Amino acid sequence: MSETHIPAALRREVIARAGNRCEYCGIPDDATLVSHEVDHVVAERHGGKTIRDNLAYSCFRCNRLKGADLTSIDPQTGKITRLFDPRADKWLRHFRLTGSDNAIIQPLTAVGRTTAQFLRFNDVEWIMLRTELQRQGRYTAPSS
Repeated sequence: MSETHIPAALRREVIARAGNRCEYCGIPDDATLVSHEVDHVVAERHGGKTIRDNLAYSCFRCNRLKGADLTSIDPQTGKITRLFDPRADKWLRHFRLTGSDNAIIQPLTAVGRTTAQFLRFNDVEWIMLRTELQRQGRYTAPSS
């Protein structure tokens, strides 16, 4: 959720880098009813800048759930844990796709557990969407 105008050229660069998919959950931007957004990984209210290395392409749902938050509570340990950072982290280090349709995002680390719970990656409707996208050959794990 940006409070600042993001120049069109920078916006296009962020979208292209993301391959037109949410960098948090991997949903393609043409698979949702509401447009994806360019997100400040570290929100402006926390001193985050509107620069390429602090911007991520995010579906509306992930962006709204994340908001300006940088941390949450790890559901396994109860400890405050940072959220996944698409600019600093590799998605496949923290998550993997599982289930018969590879539609469940399984967390592999504390960051993964915290982010998956906080952004509600495995809510039923999101698993159903990923299942259908997998069936169509349109969903894969984010490459970051």
